[in-house]
Amino acid sequence: MYLWMNSLSCTTTLRRLMNYDHEILTQTADDVSFADVLSEFEAISLDEMDQVKLMNRFDSKFCLTSEELNSIFEEIKNDYFVLEVEGIRSQQYNSIYYDTPDDQFYISHHNGRANRMKLRKREYTDSDIVFLEIKHKTNKGKTRKTRMEVNGLEPELSRAEKEYLKQHLPAGETELKAKFGTSFRRITLVSRNFDERCTIDTDLCFNSFGTSSSKCKDFAIIELKRDGQKSQTKLATVLKQRGIYQQNFSKYCIGRAMNEADLKRNQFKGTLMKMEKQFALV
Repeated sequence: MYLWMNSLSCTTTLRRLMNYDHEILTQTADDVSFADVLSEFEAISLDEMDQVKLMNRFDSKFCLTSEELNSIFEEIKNDYFVLEVEGIRSQQYNSIYYDTPDDQFYISHHNGRANRMKLRKREYTDSDIVFLEIKHKTNKGKTRKTRMEVNGLEPELSRAEKEYLKQHLPAGETELKAKFGTSFRRITLVSRNFDERCTIDTDLCFNSFGTSSSKCKDFAIIELKRDGQKSQTKLATVLKQRGIYQQNFSKYCIGRAMNEADLKRNQFKGTLMKMEKQFALV
């Protein structure tokens, strides 16, 4: 367990927890195990991937082991491109999440509110870009994302960032605090007919500011992002054939529930118990 001393040091601590350095990022065993099969995918660039951004989309999430993921890569390698940035096919992402003082974003998700939001700063490390991002889950099940590029992954919101949030958040939700940080590796696949994008997150580290942190080993999250909720793609078919089914999983909510014993967590108990039983948590 690591202790977050204060929010002002969260950026440095987040990178230290994941052995992050601007020049050198140490690969983990999981990254190495995926390297061979990922090299068999045809690469796609960020500019080429713009054809399938899907900022207004349906999302489906699936949790699985690293061994299952490696096997699935073998099966779908001829059906998808893999995003490559500066020769890297497993990119580092660092995020800071914000919430109201009484955790309204977290509670809305826990209570199953259909119309809800999440707010974060996300550093796309290998692209050297940071965005302030608002994710809005509508009561129709769609996810809409709006964002602005910002200068760095700092916990304090700048005047320009606060002004942007005033324009995009509901009234009364502008008093925000940095509450939580995540760090993970992300592999991004794009279907060869450009109707689907999927992300695969591994080596997840969850850090609750002022409390503790936890890391998930031998664990991956696949997220399918499609314009149509019912479209059946190659990856969706393979997951179904292997008995890996869609489940709700929010890195922000599950991570905080894992780390913070005083938070309301009844609706997440099933997911937490499954993770403790099936996956290695540190």
